[in-house]
This record gives sequence, structure tokens and C-alpha cells, in this order.
Amino acid sequence: MTAAAIPVRKPGLAASLLELTKLRISGASTFTAAAGYIAFRRGADAGLATTLLGILLLAMGSSALNEVQERHLDARMPRTWHRPLPRGEFTPAGATAIAVGLALAGFLLLYLVHGPASAWLGALALAWYNGFYTPLKRVSAFAVVPGSLIGALPPAIGWAAAGGAVKDPTVLALAFVFFIWQVPHFWLLVALHAEGYEEAGFPTLVKVFGRRRLARLTFTWICGTAAACGLLPVFRVLGTLPALLLLAGAAFWLLVGSLPLLGKAELDARLFRRVFMNINLFALLLTAAVILDPFLAR
Repeated sequence: MTAAAIPVRKPGLAASLLELTKLRISGASTFTAAAGYIAFRRGADAGLATTLLGILLLAMGSSALNEVQERHLDARMPRTWHRPLPRGEFTPAGATAIAVGLALAGFLLLYLVHGPASAWLGALALAWYNGFYTPLKRVSAFAVVPGSLIGALPPAIGWAAAGGAVKDPTVLALAFVFFIWQVPHFWLLVALHAEGYEEAGFPTLVKVFGRRRLARLTFTWICGTAAACGLLPVFRVLGTLPALLLLAGAAFWLLVGSLPLLGKAELDARLFRRVFMNINLFALLLTAAVILDPFLAR
């Protein structure tokens, strides 16, 4: 029996909508945008709510559009065959209409309430993800490197919505850390699901290097992510001792937890899954440090 033939309980409309729009991933992007907003304002105000709502709507629209674009490939992967479009819970036209509606609502909210800079940065994020990165994944195993701009944009959108200039070195330092982080984050996912990606027709670095060399390359990028965190106090993204200790502790914990990637023992799914969860938690702690810093300074 194939994966697609396994009977599963059909979710309700609300659950299918949340899955179509990848609310968990969209919410994570929105959380990093909060760091950019609060870092500029050095606190929170009513504008934070409209900023986060606008970014969340854009992210959900972009995610839904991505599922339309990759519906045929998703149907061939064990990790994604159960998504709403492969299972026929939405038509491509219906899902596209939902995606466009959400993205347009998010763009207009940012534009009308926070000005053109944040709105056009949001539009750039959607265009880069759906118009550049999504098709590039089908032809290059290295697509995530330029595609990681997606991880850097949400903090910049939050910063711009708060009134900051995008060329400010402070927000560029913060965005750079998330840019570097995105690469090992995705490669760990590839190491976990390489066979599924390849079956669907995506080129992977497991095919290019093998898992052991990919594990070492991923560890190198994890080291780069930890090292890039040193830019944050230098460019005054954060400066209180508790926030610095939280950031330093998170970076050290990530490095130590990733050391098994260099080991000679067999690399199995449990290791990649553990490091993948670690790097996600690191991003959460990094964002929390940036958000808490202004309040700790009072």
C-alpha cells in the first residue's frame, strides 16, 4: 500500500486552511518580525499588532501559493502527500484565490498603516519565495543559499514598519544572522528527507555530497550562525547583560549539540532530527533575546 492509499481522517475546513497556509511556519516568520519592530522602537506599542497581522497575512498567502506551485511534487513525497491540495481538499484555483486574498490584505494593511517601505519589503519576500526560490529548488541543490534571503526579510519588515531605515547597520546585522541560520536549518531538513525530495524530482546535497559530507558542511554553517551572533552587540541590536547571556548560552548550546555531526558513528535520522529541533529552538531563543533586551534595559 502506498502512502497516498493509507486512509486518514479528513480534517475540517479550518484545519485544512491552517495547513494550506502553513500557520506554524508563517507564525515563526511573524515572530522574527516582532524582533525587528521592537529592536527599533526599544519597546512595544499598538503598531506592533498591525505589523504582525500584516506580515502574518502575507506569509500565509505566500505559503498557500507555494502549495499550489508544488502540489504535484508534494503528492509524490511521504512528508507532504497528505497536504490539502494533493488530497483534493481545495482546487488549485480556489487555493490561489485564498493565497492572493491573504497576501493582498497583508500588503494593504502594511502599506496603509505603516507606509510603503514595509509593504514593498513584504511584497519582495513573497516574490523572492514564490517567484525565485520555489522554482530554483527544482534545478539546483544549492537553491537555499540565495533563497535564504527569505529568512532575513521579516526582521527588516518589522524594523521598517516601526519607522526604521532598512539600510541601518543595526537591522542589517540582525537580518544577516537569520540569513545564515536559514541555510543549515534547511540542509538538516534535507538530510532527514532526502529520499522523498529526490523521488519528487528535487536535487539534494545528499545526492551531491552524501550525508556525512553534508553533515560536516552543515556544522560549518552552524558555526557561522553562532559566530554571526557576535554582530548583534557590536551593532547595538541588544546590549543588556541578561540578553547577551541568553544569546551566548544559546549559541554555545547549539554548537555543542551539533558536534555529533562531525562524529565517525553512523549518522541516523534521530541525530539530524535532534539538531534540527535544536536549531529551531536556537532561533526562538535568539528572537526572544532581541525582544526582551529593551525591557531589560528599563
